[in-house]
Amino acid sequence: MIRYATARDLDAITALHREARATYYRGHLPDDAFEGPAELARSRQGWAAAVDRGDAVLCAESDGALTGVAAFRPVGGAMTLTQLHVAPAHWRRGTGSRLHTACVEAWRAAGVAGARLEVFEHNARARAFYAHHGWVPDPVAPRSGNHLVLRLAVTPEAAARGERRVT
Repeated sequence: MIRYATARDLDAITALHREARATYYRGHLPDDAFEGPAELARSRQGWAAAVDRGDAVLCAESDGALTGVAAFRPVGGAMTLTQLHVAPAHWRRGTGSRLHTACVEAWRAAGVAGARLEVFEHNARARAFYAHHGWVPDPVAPRSGNHLVLRLAVTPEAAARGERRVT
């Protein structure tokens, strides 16, 4: 089941976020950068702010347990998928695809033609997931620090035009 997050979900979201990030940051960044006490507090505050300001924060559940989370909002005038994480124990079960589909459906309903995201360059699993779902490197600004910038044409009309700009 996919549903919108509430404040009651914050502890589970923060724990899932930490667990997922550890899988791709470990060995590339110091552990405190993704799972130290200060980072965990910052992460929870960030998720709380997202829920409080009304960002779209979607939760995937299975048997009452949180298995994935995704968040999106306009950033600098561009629809941005800011987070998409699946609990490692639930990889390869369709959770990420269901969350992705829910995001795309929300964008289409809102008239969004395209979206952007940034993915950690060493996160090969996520890069393959996004490529499978049609995301391509941004031809204008393909990097942001140690992250790759990807674009997705959301509407069929934008895809037919080869449009990768975000609106």
